[in-house]
Amino acid sequence: MVLEEIKEFLRNKPGYQKEGGKRLRNHLQRRGFKKVTTNLCRQALKEVRLENQIQPKKNKAKVLIYDIETSYGIAKVWRPGWKVNISYDNFIEHGKIICISYKWLDSDEVHTLRWSSDQDDKHLLERFIKVLNEADFSVAHNGDNFDLKNIKTRCIYHGIKTHPTYTTVDTLKIARSYFKFPSNRLDDIGDFLKVGRKIKVDYSLWDKVILEKDLEALEEMERYCEQDVLLLEKVYKKLLEYMLPTIHVGTLNGKTKQTSPYSGSTNIELVKTTTTKAGTKKHLMIDKDNNRYFKMSNSDYKKFLEINR
Repeated sequence: MVLEEIKEFLRNKPGYQKEGGKRLRNHLQRRGFKKVTTNLCRQALKEVRLENQIQPKKNKAKVLIYDIETSYGIAKVWRPGWKVNISYDNFIEHGKIICISYKWLDSDEVHTLRWSSDQDDKHLLERFIKVLNEADFSVAHNGDNFDLKNIKTRCIYHGIKTHPTYTTVDTLKIARSYFKFPSNRLDDIGDFLKVGRKIKVDYSLWDKVILEKDLEALEEMERYCEQDVLLLEKVYKKLLEYMLPTIHVGTLNGKTKQTSPYSGSTNIELVKTTTTKAGTKKHLMIDKDNNRYFKMSNSDYKKFLEINR
């Protein structure tokens, strides 16, 4: 148990990993660690240094920004109207994914995958799922209800394996939960935040792509999708300043929860302590390197104080 405590201390205080066994022992004894020997310190240093070689440091999350464009379904109907019922049997063709544009947060390049010349989206999905699986989390506008569900629906149709769940940030949900924007459409949020607008396209573009198989129209749709991704990234970065973290990068690095969830840094500080109606303490913390807030449970805060006493 003593060895694991020393290793946990070293993970949270990486500066001490440069020390020798005797100096580390003296530091720990002054901090109140009991039953600490030079040999235990040397063993802990050896094992933690080996961990660092096997698991390279990951200072930030791998964030995927993406958007999709889908085709409409084609069905047999006898007449137009607002309350026309269309049964499943009347569908000639169900909606597919025309293209997916994506980029990694803060990268320069936007990538686009399109359906095949015969309008098959299987190969597109096989390639994108590999990308999605690499991400620590993904960002999309209305992504939880539309983009991701459409992707997974088409994947199960084609028999493409996906993860059961994905960690996501839905900027539409963030907009509704944290703010009262005049409109929650991505285009309007971008304009409100003064970061840009979407490319204007006519709905006839979908007719040209789906019915006429117009290659120039498909390329225009891809540009439209790519611009959505660029705008989404700008909106997401604005919202980041007011959001709580999505994942804990510190634990991805093998560190404890008593570190910054943004970078795994120990340069964190208590801002405010509150309680729930039931009397449970909650601690608002700040990462002083990123100047961003996060919450820490009372039990984790007590451990944080013990580690840094």
